[in-house]
Amino acid sequence: MSESKNRTMLGIFLMIFIFFIILMIFAFYTVSVFKSHSSGFELSANTEDTIGVVEVTGIVLDAKKTVEKLLLAEEDDKVQAIIVRISSPGGAVGPCQEIYEEIIRIDKKKPVYASFGSVAASGGYYIGAAARKIYAAAGTLTGSIGVIMQFYNLSKLFEYIKVSPEVIKAGKFKDIGQPSRSMTQEERELMTGMLARVHKQFIKHIFKRRKGKIKGSMEDLAQGQIFSGEDAHKAGLIDEIGGLWTLGRKIHSEMKLKGKFTLKYIKKKKEFTIFDMLDKFEEVITKLDFKSRFESTGIPMYIYKN
Repeated sequence: MSESKNRTMLGIFLMIFIFFIILMIFAFYTVSVFKSHSSGFELSANTEDTIGVVEVTGIVLDAKKTVEKLLLAEEDDKVQAIIVRISSPGGAVGPCQEIYEEIIRIDKKKPVYASFGSVAASGGYYIGAAARKIYAAAGTLTGSIGVIMQFYNLSKLFEYIKVSPEVIKAGKFKDIGQPSRSMTQEERELMTGMLARVHKQFIKHIFKRRKGKIKGSMEDLAQGQIFSGEDAHKAGLIDEIGGLWTLGRKIHSEMKLKGKFTLKYIKKKKEFTIFDMLDKFEEVITKLDFKSRFESTGIPMYIYKN
């Protein structure tokens, strides 16, 4: 009986000890989380005037994150100018147009420049065209001013594997692009016309911002071709050859900003809730694997009264 009591006391002691460890881990995690989320920006050491950098990377399918970062840069009194750093092959038309509009609006209050990274094509170039000046490296892939929509006709494959898709629709054109059949001539004309109108919007918006800079015919430059940064400069699609830091130093010098030259990368503040904390806490519990640790000591996971 005494041996059973000793085992019970040892079990209780271990439970208290492990609970204490859990509390320590929880406290440490809570402090670290609040520290990491205490600011909406990635702060530089410099507290003088600075230049904000808003990054646009990858395929653009949504404007929300980029616009939110632009707004943060706009509202930060220390940020005297904004550089939109673009490394994007393009994306959906609507989000690119939304970002374009915000850049134009902000540029009336605070200068916005564009710096092209490895590639600024299609929608990536669309966004950059909104800026008052564009810088790119000599080898940056630039342009691709055009619109594309792609469908696949898999009817032969369906026929080969003996699959017969059936479509129920309300609306004559509702199933345009179905992979189970070819487009009709009427459908093809409808889609071609729509893309042609969007293409005109693209050209119009670029010309609106770069009127007087474009060398040659805007229509000729907007046939979907890719330019190097050097060729884009010759065509007037960009303003200067140079990287992000070259542009930043030039802005710092021209605006006579106070203090040392710095670039401040704008980061959106991450949302954090108690549910996030509980999820992380559960992960910690799982990784500790208390059950196997108890069993390895020969003490049952649950202690019952005799």
